[in-house]
Amino acid sequence: MILRALTLAGGLAGATATSQFPEFSQQYIQRLGGAVDALSEVVADFDASAAAEGLTRTAALSQMQGTAFLERRRSDMTRSFARLDTLRADLAEVQDHGPFMRAYNLPRLTDRDIAQAAWAAYQPALPLNFAGAIFAGIGFVLGGLGVKLILRLFALLFRRKQRI
Repeated sequence: MILRALTLAGGLAGATATSQFPEFSQQYIQRLGGAVDALSEVVADFDASAAAEGLTRTAALSQMQGTAFLERRRSDMTRSFARLDTLRADLAEVQDHGPFMRAYNLPRLTDRDIAQAAWAAYQPALPLNFAGAIFAGIGFVLGGLGVKLILRLFALLFRRKQRI
């Protein structure tokens, strides 16, 4: 009886956690789009400054040397270019998809800064739509199976050895 109650509790915990994915991923994607827009402005400004001096981006970066500040700024801009490329690719993969394809593309939703900002503003809610119900059902099954597996492992560890 206790094992069934614990399994049910695990299932409910899993359902609660996974049912939040559709909305959290939507908020993540909104922030991802904002990050792409902000970085695009920074990169466009840099490229415009370089072009005004008759330089390509690479040539402008190579001229940023000689002082600690310029070296640091060149490194910062190089990271910004790389991050923008990564975030643009991630956004292109998940932007127009629903929650099931976002779950499939979960590795694209892993930018730490964006995830922390989305989590800080996220308000859990009861999802009353089809996607929320499906994710809750999956979480219920996975949570219940997870607790059941853990309980069985404990039972095996603490089982008394039978004498022959």
